[in-house]
Amino acid sequence: MRAFAIFVGLIALGLAAIAFLGYPAWLLISPWLDNPKFHRISSRVGMALLAVAFIFVARHLKINDRQSMGFGLPWKKFTAEVGKSVFFGALLMMPAVLTMIGFDLLKPAAKPHSDWLHLVLGGILTGLTVSFIEETFLRGAMLTAIKRESGARAAIVLTALVYAATHFFGRYRIAAANVNAGTGIEMMTHTLALFGQPHRIIDTFLCLFAVGVLLGIVRVRTGNVAAPIGLHAGWVAVIYVVREMTDRRPDAPGAWMLGEVDGFIGWLLLAWTLVLGAALLWWYRPSAIARNGASGQLTPSPQSGDS
Repeated sequence: MRAFAIFVGLIALGLAAIAFLGYPAWLLISPWLDNPKFHRISSRVGMALLAVAFIFVARHLKINDRQSMGFGLPWKKFTAEVGKSVFFGALLMMPAVLTMIGFDLLKPAAKPHSDWLHLVLGGILTGLTVSFIEETFLRGAMLTAIKRESGARAAIVLTALVYAATHFFGRYRIAAANVNAGTGIEMMTHTLALFGQPHRIIDTFLCLFAVGVLLGIVRVRTGNVAAPIGLHAGWVAVIYVVREMTDRRPDAPGAWMLGEVDGFIGWLLLAWTLVLGAALLWWYRPSAIARNGASGQLTPSPQSGDS
């Protein structure tokens, strides 16, 4: 569990930097900006420190090579697999979205987006950015480090737990005039506030955990992060588009099926994740991966045989 503790420590380090280095950074940087925002300055400080520490940790744990990080496939195969998986991920989301519409859980947004092409491209770009960062850190480096110490099952479960938990870091905004020496700690208190209200997040947490487990299994079976990045991006893109085009109906009889935190990820999506997860695992079954590898698609890595 040493590797798991190290990666959790990295996340804690980034949060601590926001809390304790955010204000000093604000004092240095804000005078040079026309419209300084404390949350942006402090968050960048936290991410920068996390990135630097991550480089040292990757070297220390000997996971700073392409194969360990999940990028061992040749570039053309990698990008092709990402593209295919984006489409597959978006397709897997459709039954859940149609169920939401069928149960009248969504209504047209007050100000719907008028440019569909721009909206879809924005969703895909957002999905790829988010998934690249999260999959590289979690299913790339972290999963490899834990897997070498504790095996694939522990690596899949532990990275899924971290994946789910990090989605509840709340957003907090404060006016420039109200920033003071304690603002960083105040921001961190609000950032972690949802963890003190488990009844509000349990459905979303379980759904994200299930998604994390599926992505972890795919990562282990394929030996790289191409498919997890694509699947993750496809799911994020669909959620992005649906959120832009619709609003949740809080008065609908089945409103409880949608998550309270974000109005989307909840019990209903968890149920579909479990159902469609079986199809996803069948698609990425070891025999199919090996067969596709022979035809120039994914090939499992030497370390991917635990699941």
